[in-house]
Amino acid sequence: MRNLERPGRSPVHTPNGMAATSHPLASQTAIEVLKSGGNAMDAAVAACAVQCVVEPGSTGIGGDNFCLYAPNGTDQVVGFNGSGKAPAAATIDYFESQGISEFDRRSPHSVTIPGAVDAWSQLLSDHGRMTLGEVLQPAIAYARDGYPISSRVHADWTASKALLAAEDSTAAIFLPNGEVPKVGQMHHQKALAETMQSIADNGRDAFYRGKVANDIVEYLQGKGGLHTVDDFAATKGEYVTPITTEYHGHTVHECPPNGQGLFALLLLNVMSGFDAGADGPITTKRLHQELEACRLAYRARNAYLADPAFSDVPIDEILSADYAAAMRAQINMAKATIPPADIPLTRHEDTVYLTVVDKDRNAVSFINTLFHGWGSGLTEPNSGVVLQNRGHGFSLERGHPNCIDGGKRPLHTIIPGMVTKGGKAVMPFGVMGGEYQAFGHMQFLSRYFDYGLDIQEAMDAPRMMVDPDTGEVEIETAVPQEMRAELAAMGHSIVEPARPVGGSQAIWIDWEQGVLTGGSDPRKDGCAIGY
Repeated sequence: MRNLERPGRSPVHTPNGMAATSHPLASQTAIEVLKSGGNAMDAAVAACAVQCVVEPGSTGIGGDNFCLYAPNGTDQVVGFNGSGKAPAAATIDYFESQGISEFDRRSPHSVTIPGAVDAWSQLLSDHGRMTLGEVLQPAIAYARDGYPISSRVHADWTASKALLAAEDSTAAIFLPNGEVPKVGQMHHQKALAETMQSIADNGRDAFYRGKVANDIVEYLQGKGGLHTVDDFAATKGEYVTPITTEYHGHTVHECPPNGQGLFALLLLNVMSGFDAGADGPITTKRLHQELEACRLAYRARNAYLADPAFSDVPIDEILSADYAAAMRAQINMAKATIPPADIPLTRHEDTVYLTVVDKDRNAVSFINTLFHGWGSGLTEPNSGVVLQNRGHGFSLERGHPNCIDGGKRPLHTIIPGMVTKGGKAVMPFGVMGGEYQAFGHMQFLSRYFDYGLDIQEAMDAPRMMVDPDTGEVEIETAVPQEMRAELAAMGHSIVEPARPVGGSQAIWIDWEQGVLTGGSDPRKDGCAIGY
């Protein structure tokens, strides 16, 4: 339990239903859906749709979605991959012929076909009680009638001003009068409201066929994109079998590749072999162990993670005890190992995560993304749809498992999580923050299970992350200076993060007491609420 004399927030406890999101309007929307007779899936989609309006830099209907769902709180967890694919014509042959060796963020080639709307439609049809048209109404109202800009949203908006200004259609919506809206100022997205209403009236095909798809394709092709209306019409997410590992007597479930959940499980396996120690999670020794495990796991991620429909991703070997032990053995307890070792096998930023549990204990772990803030920065002007830049997840190295190809899904950073025990779901959870997410899953669960922090304290604790590209260690300023100096002396290149590291939400299900306990990350504007 936290020291009540210090600033902070307590976990939220409720008996019936609960939602935890990164925006209060989304959390409230979810509870209203639950109280009006909807279930957890209805509430999750409704809340996410609201976030696509009120957190426009973090997510949108031009992005992707993943979901883990525990029906009636059982451990028979259902996974769904709603990540979009590259256009059919986007082959390595094409890019080599054009002399393109990397994608600029604002390039149309960074835009993959959005999968979120299709995912919402399928998940509601199969697991919800309400229609897509019904659950979209709160989001449509906020887009049409306006919503106030909240503090973290404003900070992210300000950080992206140059990107927003670079595209006329984006600036027209998100820089009214050429400026970032102020905190508390009302903002509208009229074109997006009309698009969402069309989806509400006509279903997911209103996005993937007809005017909206045609407009997006014409817009991207005008910039040199390879997208076609056939690419949009062919979009369809799929159910997947979750992958798991055991941690402190609990089973941790993740979506399989092309998402990086595999490497969250690997990190748990590696860290489970270390003595957590009695001094808490923020010690030089523990942080060094975590950072070194991060270097090794992300090196493996970059080498092996890809769309399994195109590449053989060695899931069983990566999750084996032998592989975790080999990785653990490479960690030098006295100094940072840069570059990290390649442990051979025997053969990327802004996102919203939310979770909802209803009175029947249906549990939803739900994540939706544009990747970087405002994705590609490209907005189709007629529909108001901001387009993701998930194509940045591809490699343009011929022969690499994650090399771009037509109809292929890129390496994905967004990963919902679910914990089960004794045949029941006990905690849907998730972490936002692009590359951080796999490492963040390990940090959150370690702080909760290894150190006994409550669900809110486990989110509040200081965070850090090795940048997989530069090797620099971003450490939040809440980590004591003397500890930062000790890590630097061990060879870690310490830098302050440009903004708080990630965000998170979680709900613990106490089956014996019939109580839900939720937490929401203080680095975001949101909250956990229930009834």
